[in-house]
Amino acid sequence: MQVEIITPDTTVFSGEAEALVVPGTDGLLGILNSHAPLISSLKEGEVKVTTGGQDQLFAINGGVVEVQNDKVMVLAE
Repeated sequence: MQVEIITPDTTVFSGEAEALVVPGTDGLLGILNSHAPLISSLKEGEVKVTTGGQDQLFAINGGVVEVQNDKVMVLAE
């Protein structure tokens, strides 16, 4: 799936990922290929992106995640 993590200042991550875990306001959300469409607010925490079997962690202060058609956009603070 295509993942973009964007802040007001820059694009933090853009590329293909196997899995994504984001800190939803009601708990952690795991996102894989073919995930159902979703929009959720995010709380402070870490976004974990798995690519090539390796995890990358990005700290955020909140934001919004949108999942649609194997594209995930994280608008982070």
